[in-house]
Amino acid sequence: MDKSKLTRRSFLAGAAATIAAGCTTTKGKAPAKISVKSPNEMVNFAAIACGGKGGSDVNGALEAGCNLVALCDVDKNNPGKWMNAWNQNPKNEKKYENIPSYQDYRIMLEKHKDIDAVNVSTPDHMHAMIAIHAMNMGKHVYVQKPLAHSIEECRMMEAVAKKNKVATQMGNQGHCGDGVREVCELIWAGAIGDVKKVVTWTDRPIWPQSIPEPLPAEPVPDYLDWNVWLGGAPFRDYNKGYAPFNWRGWWDFGCGALGDMACHIMDPANWALTLGVPTSVEVVMQEGCNTQTGPDKSVLKYEFPERMGEHGKKFPAVSLEWWDGRAGNNPPPRPEGIPADYELGSERGKCGTLFYGSKGMLTCGTYGQKPRLLPEADFASYKKPAQSIARLEDEDPYLDWVKSIKSGKPSASNFSYAAPFTEIILLGNLALRAGTSIQWDIKNMKVTNSAEADKLVRKTYREGWKLG
Repeated sequence: MDKSKLTRRSFLAGAAATIAAGCTTTKGKAPAKISVKSPNEMVNFAAIACGGKGGSDVNGALEAGCNLVALCDVDKNNPGKWMNAWNQNPKNEKKYENIPSYQDYRIMLEKHKDIDAVNVSTPDHMHAMIAIHAMNMGKHVYVQKPLAHSIEECRMMEAVAKKNKVATQMGNQGHCGDGVREVCELIWAGAIGDVKKVVTWTDRPIWPQSIPEPLPAEPVPDYLDWNVWLGGAPFRDYNKGYAPFNWRGWWDFGCGALGDMACHIMDPANWALTLGVPTSVEVVMQEGCNTQTGPDKSVLKYEFPERMGEHGKKFPAVSLEWWDGRAGNNPPPRPEGIPADYELGSERGKCGTLFYGSKGMLTCGTYGQKPRLLPEADFASYKKPAQSIARLEDEDPYLDWVKSIKSGKPSASNFSYAAPFTEIILLGNLALRAGTSIQWDIKNMKVTNSAEADKLVRKTYREGWKLG
């Protein structure tokens, strides 16, 4: 196939169809037939995780008009904490008391036949297992980023969503924002010319990494179902250094700094440049990566070939750099001519993107917000192009998802977009974990130059846990 015509939609179509044909449904039953909800019908919603980010995901779904019917969290205290916080907020007219709560999502889904939709706001390693289970029961799903923990899981999640015709959304909320749309319009209008280099960066990790050995066993708290928290991950003894927060740094549970932030920060480049399939991922630098946890800081370099955008624009080959490091301890070089006090990206320069074009530069924040053309003096009289991408109501990912449930139209970060995008990101972790540059054969879902990296494309699951 001509690489210039290889698009995000085309490069996974055949693989997704093949996987979908082999996907099993829950307990071997046919999936429930999905009927689009009418605009006035209530969407019955259940939470799978309601502490931390899960709590804000529940709030988002309810504020978008869903009706809460059940709560699930491995920490049995979290449902009560969430209800108390919701009820104490004076802006919430509807109060929730005595909502049925569970620690095991499987029991909740089996018992509550009235559930239309769920959030999946667990640690990364359980995203695919829970979402596929729910989708095979006919449930619409909102899944936190990164979409999945392995590349094979990404493929399966996209395929199962298509097979069951459910409304899906990944929680990279910036993809629903005005800023990322303005970035696309500026790039497509040629404001900075041909883009041949993009630099992305973050101050993560803000949790411990670079830990080479498992943590010592501690007593499991009486409020926590450790078995369900582990789910399909290999068994290890509980330690508070894993849950509830620091799991992101551990490869068995999370995807490190890249998995946490790239679904936000790389999104403007992925959409605006139709990145598609990288030909290679190089580990330029890393400090502290090991078999247990991710590095304290790293630099990766992706190479993407010449390609055709879905909007009809041809893009030249481009390199994309990813820089991460605790507390901004690994910032990329500042381009010449940009004052030291000028904020690149956002959060006082802690995170962001910088596009290098043949006619200038463009920077934007973590979520694609606040795009600016640089050097400012060169663009003082520049007139922005007319809007060509529809804006979403309130820039709200939950509302966008609920509208998808009711209309049947895809949401902004539906799995057909989110799965290939997450696959790009996870390729970076494959390179980090194998400690080598990798070459990727997307058709056969295989790393061609590293057996060590190729073993990480798929996962094995603990006895009693499986996808589907």
